[in-house]
Amino acid sequence: MASPSNDSTAPVSEFLLICFPDFQSWQHWLSLPLSLLFLLAMGSNTTLLITIQLEALLYQPLYYLLSLLSLLDIVLCLTVIPKVLAIFWFDLRLISFPACFFQMFIMNSFLPIESCTFMVMAYDCYVAICHPLRYPSIITNQFVAKASVFIVVQNAFLTVPIPILTSLLHYCGKNVIENCICANLSVSRLSCDNFTLNRIYQFVAGWTLLGLVFILIFLSYTFILRAMLRFKAEGAAVKALSTCGSHFILILFFSTILLVLVLINVARKKVPMDILILLNVLHHLIPPALNRIVYGVQIKEIKQGIQKLLQRRR
Repeated sequence: MASPSNDSTAPVSEFLLICFPDFQSWQHWLSLPLSLLFLLAMGSNTTLLITIQLEALLYQPLYYLLSLLSLLDIVLCLTVIPKVLAIFWFDLRLISFPACFFQMFIMNSFLPIESCTFMVMAYDCYVAICHPLRYPSIITNQFVAKASVFIVVQNAFLTVPIPILTSLLHYCGKNVIENCICANLSVSRLSCDNFTLNRIYQFVAGWTLLGLVFILIFLSYTFILRAMLRFKAEGAAVKALSTCGSHFILILFFSTILLVLVLINVARKKVPMDILILLNVLHHLIPPALNRIVYGVQIKEIKQGIQKLLQRRR
């Protein structure tokens, strides 16, 4: 393994990922639960995609959005986790310059796309509860297709500058990234240039987008809750809750993990670096591993589709 060059001024062509600077002995023990979560994430998302593809009853807008989420989770996991496990198992810490910035692009673009997809799903739930008679005319396949294209294009436009700005910095001497992944700030700190513009752009673009998304999600569920409280028919509120319960669980779970990361990064001087790194890795792994299981348990049509799929394979 090449040793890091901290004193030379030669341009850097590759980086060295040091997952846990202070507790590298943890890596072998940590690799087992991470690999199990990775297999769970890949298996559950692949199963959901195949189920929706094979089950004609699931050819509906909501399940197309779920397919998009599963596809995003699969790509995100494949981009991040295999490299982390390769470091743990085979000590393959080197990552090339292009591979590092490609990984950064996927992480910076796919997570906002996923949060925007949750926003569309919250709107889907709002229409289903508050305007049920108009639902078939509002939430159509064309609506989902247009919303998906808009989400992808908008997020690509906003997040592509982050890895581009970071890659344009001049890297000389230091090439040791104290992280398991090529996070933007972990990489940009190694540059010989001032990366203030990079940091400001990521902060403004990221929080503007996420802030707007979560405000719209909050408003959607506020209207839904108000509508549920007005239901007079017996069991109507319970039925509405079952309709949107899985949406709400996933959004709450996704938001909680983001909030934990934000709070810890604000107090990063008081929190060990290894804890920050571990949470950063888990943030890219736990939601993909658990999200589809929630839907498989909550939504009867998906559960029945998975049962049919398993029966076909017997």
